[in-house]
Amino acid sequence: MNAERPRAAGTRPGWGFIAGNTLALMAATAMASLTLWPVYQSIEFIVLVAATFALGAAIAIAGARLCWPAWLVALVTVAVYLLAGVPLAIPGRAIERILPSVDGLLELLAATALSWKQLVTIVLPVGAYQALLVPAFILVLLSTVIGLSAALRSRIAELALLAPIALFIAGIGLGPTAESSPIEGGLGLFVVLLFWLLWVHWQRRRTAVRLIAQQSRRTLESTGDRALAAARGLVSAAVIIALAIAVGTVAAIAVPVSEPRDVLRARVQQPFDPRDYPSPLSGFRGYLQPEQSERALLTVAGLPAGGRLRVATLDSYDGIVYSVGSDTVRSASGSFTRLPYRIDQGQVDGEPLTLRVTVDGYRGVWVPGAGALERIEFLGSSATARADSFYYNDNSTTAAVLGGLQEGDSYRSRSVLPRPAAELAGARPGTEVLSPISVIPDGITQALDGYVRAGDPPGVQLQSMLEGLRTTGYISHGVNADEPASRSGHGADRITQLFGDQPMLGDQEQYAVAAALMARKLGFPSRVVVGFVPASAGGGESVTVTGADISAWIEVQTAADGWISIDPNPAVREVPPKQPDEPTVVSRPQTVVPPPAPDAAAPGDLSPPESTVEDPPAPMHPLLAFLLAALTALGWTLLGLLILLAPFLAIIAAKHRRRRLRRAADSPADRISGGWRDFADTATDFRVPVPPSATRTELAEAVGGQRSLVLASVVDRALFSPDEPAHTDADAVWGSVGELRAAFRGTSSRRERVKALISVRSFGRYSGGASKRTVEGAGS
Repeated sequence: MNAERPRAAGTRPGWGFIAGNTLALMAATAMASLTLWPVYQSIEFIVLVAATFALGAAIAIAGARLCWPAWLVALVTVAVYLLAGVPLAIPGRAIERILPSVDGLLELLAATALSWKQLVTIVLPVGAYQALLVPAFILVLLSTVIGLSAALRSRIAELALLAPIALFIAGIGLGPTAESSPIEGGLGLFVVLLFWLLWVHWQRRRTAVRLIAQQSRRTLESTGDRALAAARGLVSAAVIIALAIAVGTVAAIAVPVSEPRDVLRARVQQPFDPRDYPSPLSGFRGYLQPEQSERALLTVAGLPAGGRLRVATLDSYDGIVYSVGSDTVRSASGSFTRLPYRIDQGQVDGEPLTLRVTVDGYRGVWVPGAGALERIEFLGSSATARADSFYYNDNSTTAAVLGGLQEGDSYRSRSVLPRPAAELAGARPGTEVLSPISVIPDGITQALDGYVRAGDPPGVQLQSMLEGLRTTGYISHGVNADEPASRSGHGADRITQLFGDQPMLGDQEQYAVAAALMARKLGFPSRVVVGFVPASAGGGESVTVTGADISAWIEVQTAADGWISIDPNPAVREVPPKQPDEPTVVSRPQTVVPPPAPDAAAPGDLSPPESTVEDPPAPMHPLLAFLLAALTALGWTLLGLLILLAPFLAIIAAKHRRRRLRRAADSPADRISGGWRDFADTATDFRVPVPPSATRTELAEAVGGQRSLVLASVVDRALFSPDEPAHTDADAVWGSVGELRAAFRGTSSRRERVKALISVRSFGRYSGGASKRTVEGAGS
């Protein structure tokens, strides 16, 4: 069975060569496809990768065996894409899940161009949602066809390794921004590609040896020689893998992985921008107006007793309004993406919750819900339109629909309701990074100082702040005639007025904002939540939500429990009469004459107190600073050059040591033999074409010149003479070797001299076997 790789166009590769490259590319494709697993996480994706690789391999093998031109391979690939694309990438559109339908083909063609952006604007994983498997189908098919075709047909088979590498990089680019280290998959791909590369080189060497043996009609390698060569390759691979594992381990420990990855979905402009819509907290008082407070807004089934229905989560405050996301930073809560068939909420510790919501008088883009959403199903005649325009932010558990909800819309949601947090006294702040608060209302700091003690732990301070708000604050919406006046809004001036009034008077809009700002002052990441708290919720029965159920509360992030909901609002109770403003009393200060000091020190005895503040270092002279910066840059540059040149310096040092050991051998015969070997190595490094089985005279003839022929004759007589050669003979041989080495350098260009200096070809000349015996053995 012929296993030789093709050397010219039209040459058919052997089946052994085909099988080896196919298995190697299959393993590499499997490793590279691991970067796409966080995107899909479904059995359909596994089936797609396996089937697509089989189809792509069949195209490449057929093209290589039948000597198809490139255009025919491309045409067959397109045909396979159209025939297999629907069953594999859009299985829901296939007839009996096998044959493509007309609608499926149209969707496949559209997805070829549009699915890439859809994939990076949707919550992961996507499974087999709509046509989002099409990018994976395209990547695996092209990687397989191009990679295997290059391996089987190209003179530079190493180009085939670029195909799985490109697939690996594309998977990372399309992947999640969240913590998802590809080190394991990358290391596995590196190992597979390394062994593939070794196998390709072994095949090339085997083919070259076989061709030379056929031409010279002699055996060049024994079984032991081949085994030794394979063993050397495996040892080299093991060393490289060990180094790669060590470097990967150090990188995994040293490089932080908590930062979001800068991938495509982090750069793409999302279709839904929450900052294009007014803050839902701005219309808080509108729900409490008499015509809205009793109006049915939603009908909800499944909400537990005391349950809260979230409308939106707000985490950005500019002194005027609390809003969703921020326009000054890349806020995690401001990025809304499309929702596939489900979201994995396995990391949330809570109870499953299923809600059925029907929209009555509620209007707006925000979709009310509870807990961490796993999946949502819209019902009724508008289900498809609502599902296609639904966007979700998992960080803030806020959902939205482009165009807004309308009367008659209905949906069923399944989510995980987090368990209530433990005692706040032991809580410590979380690590979420929110947009900075640009304006702190007056009175916040003074009120906080009155609520908490400086030495208390953060959790105790948070608890004290909440108790202070609930104790000193009173609720009034200011919309009814029997309620004390209470201005709406939550800008900095309104929060300042809240803490300046006696008694403190406002409603959930003001207290939630004040509590969130004070929690931020205490070091806790915090945000405001707007939603409904139905008074009659409980037992899983249907409850009607009205405008009077509107409320606002806060969420703070703790190190142990993550985001937890807290109601900072005072209980509804009778508001005491407003206290009159206290007049400011101005009195003349009394002058107190201190008694004279009994032992006043003389002015000369006074010494200035020792300063506890270290003097700043004297500024460095500009010239010295420039020299220091230049030396630092030069040092780092030299270090980088040393690292880059280290392999070449090691080769030069190894050759110098090899020459020194040969010249310093104990016996004159060994020195003479070593001199000849040094001459042969020099010829090899200067790429003199010498057959592996050449004798000394044949090697000298290949080099050319009378001196090389004289050297070969002298070495043959010295080594085959019955008398032991003298050290003077060895010195003469080494002198001739030095002159011939100088002649090589003198007749070569600078580039050729450098290439010979760092060449490693001569290290493979004496690996044993026939080649070694011929060069070191008999003369001509």
